[in-house]
Amino acid sequence: MGEHELGGGLADLAVSERAALVREIDASGALAADPRWREAFATVPRHLFVPYYYVSGAGGYERRWCESPDPRSRERWLRGAYEDVPLATRLRDGALLSSSSQPSLMALMLAELRVEDSARVLEIGAGTGYNAALLSYRLGDANVTTVDLDPEITESARRHLADAGYRPAVVTGDGARGVPGRAPFDRIIATCMTGSIPSAWLAQCTPGALVLAPLATGLIVLTVRDAGHAEGRFLRTAAFFVPLRGADRHDPEPVALAGVPHRARHSDRFRFLLALTRDALDPRDAYVLWEREGMPGRERYGITVGPGHAWAWLDAPEGPYAWPLPGSSGPAAAQA
Repeated sequence: MGEHELGGGLADLAVSERAALVREIDASGALAADPRWREAFATVPRHLFVPYYYVSGAGGYERRWCESPDPRSRERWLRGAYEDVPLATRLRDGALLSSSSQPSLMALMLAELRVEDSARVLEIGAGTGYNAALLSYRLGDANVTTVDLDPEITESARRHLADAGYRPAVVTGDGARGVPGRAPFDRIIATCMTGSIPSAWLAQCTPGALVLAPLATGLIVLTVRDAGHAEGRFLRTAAFFVPLRGADRHDPEPVALAGVPHRARHSDRFRFLLALTRDALDPRDAYVLWEREGMPGRERYGITVGPGHAWAWLDAPEGPYAWPLPGSSGPAAAQA
C-alpha cells in the first residue's frame, strides 16, 4: 500500500500529517544532536509500517485499520499513525508483544547514535520495520541489519520495508546474541528493554563503536573500547520499551517499598534508581542515597562493562557508589 493507493484525499492528508509530525519532532529538540535525521522522518511514510494498530480505551483495545470500510475510520487510522505517540501493533492474550515507538523518542535515539554516513548499524528488535527504514534511508540498505526473535514480527517488518522501498537485512534470531554473520558493526541500537549488556554485542562491534540501549527505564550510550570493555552514561530522558525476549531476558519481581516516603515512591528519578539497583540495594538504602545526593537525574548515572562483569555507578566509575548489574560480578553494592 503506497501513498498513491490511499485515495479519497488520504494521500494528501498523509503528506500534511507527516509534515506536522516532523515539526513536532523538531520542536521537541529530539534532533539537536544530529539534525540530518529530519530528512528521513520527512520522507519515510510511517503509515506504511502500521497498517493496523490498537488504541486502549475503557472497553479494552480498539483496532484501527487501513482497510476499514468506514472512510471516517480510515481517516482516524491515518491521523493516528502520525501522532507523536507509541502505537501497539501486536498483542497476545492482552499482553503487548510489539509496538511502534514514539517518533520523537526514536528521533532522539537515532540522533544520539551520531552516525557517519558509512556506518554499519545493527538494530535489536525489528518492530514494524519503521526504524530500520529510517536507518536505511540515511545509511543505505547494505549498512543496516535488524533482528527479532519472533518470525511473525520479522516477516511483517520485511513486508512493510519492501512496501516502502527498503531492503535492509531482516534476521530472525535472538537479539541478545547479535548477528555475527553481519558483523562488525559501528553502531548497535536496541529498541527493546534489556536487563544487561550482552557480551555478544561488544564482540561484534568495531573499536570506538556506540551501543545505545534502553535499560532500567533509561537510555544508556556506551562507547566500545574492545570486545570485552565498554563504558558510558545514561541520557537525560526516560524510556519505556517492551522487554527483550531471549537469552538476556530478566523478569524482575515487584519491589516492596515499605518505609520509603510517599514523594519518593512517585518520583520518576527515584524509580529509575530502584530499577538500576534492583538486585543490589535495599529500597530504603536507595532512598537515603537519593536524598543525600540531591535526587540525581538519569544523566548522572553510567555503566561500565568488563569481561564477565558490569556495574552501574553514580557520577564516576571509580566513585563511592557502584552496583553490579543483574547476572554480573561487578563491584559490591555501595552502602547508603
